[in-house]
Amino acid sequence: MQKKFWPRFRRLTLQLMLLFFVSTFGSVFFYRYVPIYFTPLMFIRSLESLGEEKFVGMNKTWVPIEEISPSMQKAVLKSEDYRFFEHNGFDYEAIEKAMKYNQTHTRKKGASTISQQTAKNVFLWPRRDWIRKGLEAYFTVLIETMWPKERIMEVYLNVVELGSGVYGVEAASEKFFKKNAKNISSSQASLIAAVLPNPRRFRIDHPSAYVTSRQHKILNRVAPEIPRVEQPSTDFFDLKFDTSDEDKDNKNEDDN
Repeated sequence: MQKKFWPRFRRLTLQLMLLFFVSTFGSVFFYRYVPIYFTPLMFIRSLESLGEEKFVGMNKTWVPIEEISPSMQKAVLKSEDYRFFEHNGFDYEAIEKAMKYNQTHTRKKGASTISQQTAKNVFLWPRRDWIRKGLEAYFTVLIETMWPKERIMEVYLNVVELGSGVYGVEAASEKFFKKNAKNISSSQASLIAAVLPNPRRFRIDHPSAYVTSRQHKILNRVAPEIPRVEQPSTDFFDLKFDTSDEDKDNKNEDDN
């Protein structure tokens, strides 16, 4: 009996591994060319809201990157990933700084690149755990290998969560500014980028002092060129790992 079990187990394991690699490679290749209208995160958020007072739907409109303002693209580069066009999916300097930061701060900061965030948003679930982080790294390598940078940026700007039930910059622009993403101003693009660290807590329509402060810092920061960027200035890391205004904002919320 035992002699039969292990060959079957190995064969089943190999078949499952083959299925995993074929399905993941196939889905990443498929999404290189096809608009992404739904993601696991969208369904999870909607399901989570079933037991709440207000149901969260899916407000989303896909647009090609040509229909998104360059100001919006530059805003997310300035706030989230200055080296986007230079790295292979992982910013090791940002990871090192995040590790040092988290050793001395209670509120943890991440160092995820736009590529990593795209991999998570499109293919995975929102909870933080080691399995998800491992799969996130795997899908990041896949999309960096199979997608051009412009496609990664296009997908990111179309699926990123920007409020309760709001996904993508086109839906956010229409909802909060009554215009499409192609026509938003640099100030409006910076406000959208300012809520990205926590779009469920920070609001575009009612920005807190912390969000407004981030908006101004993003707006006044020198933008990298599209599609090429130079070495990031220290200002980028100052913004990414700054909590002085956030701590004040948290205190004000506690006092209210």
